[in-house]
Amino acid sequence: MAKQLPILFLSVLFFTVSVNAQDLVKGKKIYETRCLACHQADGGGVPNMNAPLDGSSNVVGNNIARLVKIIKGGYSEKIALDGYYYNNVMTANPDLKEEDIANVLSYVRTSWSNKASKVTVAQVQAAQRKK
Repeated sequence: MAKQLPILFLSVLFFTVSVNAQDLVKGKKIYETRCLACHQADGGGVPNMNAPLDGSSNVVGNNIARLVKIIKGGYSEKIALDGYYYNNVMTANPDLKEEDIANVLSYVRTSWSNKASKVTVAQVQAAQRKK
């Protein structure tokens, strides 16, 4: 039994890594179909129109509830972000499931130069309760 523990541990570790990798794969797919046109493949956005996601203090910050609210409900106000202004309407995504939101936020928060933590479904649920 003692010799089987390392194999069991490695199996659990591999499964955990695979599940997390799958979340980012799903998040990337959502990003490519819903976000890429405005925020671009490199997450750089479009000057004066669509805010960048790469290196953005809002994206890598701790206010997950704000990010969830923007994804679900869209955004139509002029926004000052990291010294620049952006003024384009972001389409609401009310049909995205909690898991989808967690996946796309995890992808965005860990892509390009971003090194923020992944977002869990529990965090998305808690954010939606804050309404």
